[in-house]
Amino acid sequence: MTDIILSICLGIGLAASVGFRVFIPLLFASIAAYLGIIPLHESWQWAGSITAVIVLGVAAVVELLAYYIPYIDNLLDTISVPLAAIAGTAVMVSVMGDLNPVITWSLAVIAGGGTAAAISTTTSAVRASSTATTGGLGNPVVSTIEAGFSSVLSVLSIAFAPLAVIVVFFLLIGIRKLYKKLFKKKKEAVAD
Repeated sequence: MTDIILSICLGIGLAASVGFRVFIPLLFASIAAYLGIIPLHESWQWAGSITAVIVLGVAAVVELLAYYIPYIDNLLDTISVPLAAIAGTAVMVSVMGDLNPVITWSLAVIAGGGTAAAISTTTSAVRASSTATTGGLGNPVVSTIEAGFSSVLSVLSIAFAPLAVIVVFFLLIGIRKLYKKLFKKKKEAVAD
């Protein structure tokens, strides 16, 4: 039972990390599986191979660099939310223990995909706001912060998954407050 709870916590932490950057958490999970630090579901063993580590490493570098190019970053945001939801679901399934497939996929879609999509939606809104207010000049700062959050949360999820879930909980509360603040400004701007 403890293994199942830890795998759920690991999945939620990695899925939240995917909301900031899609390929960084997948790379960290792949490396951790390759080194035998975390177990993968038997149908996802390929994700712990050296080939997967190399491919995900290249994808992570390309993604990181692309987010430093103004307006390309906004273009990437248009696909990042659905991609994050899919990747969040996949990463959660990959680390889940042997549960009934209905339970596994339900948890993966709701907790994994939902968490990743919520965070990705917020980061996209922050970047759009940065583009509007700074002409894109502030976007590299936003990109660096997102990459840092993704990396730290990925490592924390692998090292101590229950703490990562607590961090994710507070992140989601912060996201809710940020949304209220952003939408309050939009309503005030429309009213004026």
